[in-house]
Amino acid sequence: MPRDFRRNHRNGYGVARRCRRVDRMDIERVGFAGLGSMGVPMARNLERAGIPLLRWNRTPGKTDQVADVAEFFARCDVVILMLKDAAAVDAVLGRGGPEFATRVAGRTIVHMGTTAPSHSLALEAELRAAGAKYVEAPVSGSRVPAEAGELVAMLAGDPGVVEEVRELFGPMCRETVYCGPVPNGLLMKLAVNVHLTAVVTSLAETVHFARAHGLDLGLLADVLGAGQLASPILRVKAPKLVEEDFAPQASIANVLANVELIAAAAGEGGLELPLIEASRALYAETARLGLGEEDMVAVVKALSGPHPRSED
Repeated sequence: MPRDFRRNHRNGYGVARRCRRVDRMDIERVGFAGLGSMGVPMARNLERAGIPLLRWNRTPGKTDQVADVAEFFARCDVVILMLKDAAAVDAVLGRGGPEFATRVAGRTIVHMGTTAPSHSLALEAELRAAGAKYVEAPVSGSRVPAEAGELVAMLAGDPGVVEEVRELFGPMCRETVYCGPVPNGLLMKLAVNVHLTAVVTSLAETVHFARAHGLDLGLLADVLGAGQLASPILRVKAPKLVEEDFAPQASIANVLANVELIAAAAGEGGLELPLIEASRALYAETARLGLGEEDMVAVVKALSGPHPRSED
């Protein structure tokens, strides 16, 4: 391991191992907004670690701790956002409206969802101007790792602000990685998702090929797991494909949204990503089949129909 990386690791600016127990927090109250399939287990893990947590969700009925978003912000020092998209983030913050400055001033906003890097960069500037602090912290992992506290967080922002809240990630994440200034956390997340999307799509195509030739799919999963391709994602997704279990961990709609973000960022950088473009077409076709809420392995169903084409 290079000496510089070891030094960064010890100082907390490389990869930091998880710390399940939170021994010291100077924060009086942490707010968690976004109680979806990922947010619920993430919030639960924070509560189990003894974090004084106030939960809030845009959809009524998922929490009864506080009903009004203005009250939610008023009662919190740090607000974690695990929201669907940029529109949801802007709505919760009141961005673009007179309530924005009042809502965020004096608070630290931790953005753990996945939005366009350009959105996050602009948001950081506006939050700072309003007297707030900002940490970008998208995570790699789906519902199962979220339940187990095994996510990987990619942190970006002012190093001092990141350190102020870094203990919060221990109950939710196996590792945290400091990536530098905003929007490097989201750029890193998109880079990871280039590989993840290609891997799972390739696995679906592998199963499609094997099934068409009458192979034992359970045996195929065993062979894959015994060789150099063995990985945590294989252990999770191969059984789902074999058993045709399409209950969502990361949905087709979510993956397609992420692929669109990757494609947009690639376009801004003048890059061509042929594997992502092929995946984009396949996931779009799967969504058009009405399978948007099924797990991403349901992309295998699009392989059985006409070959999908990318749309302009």
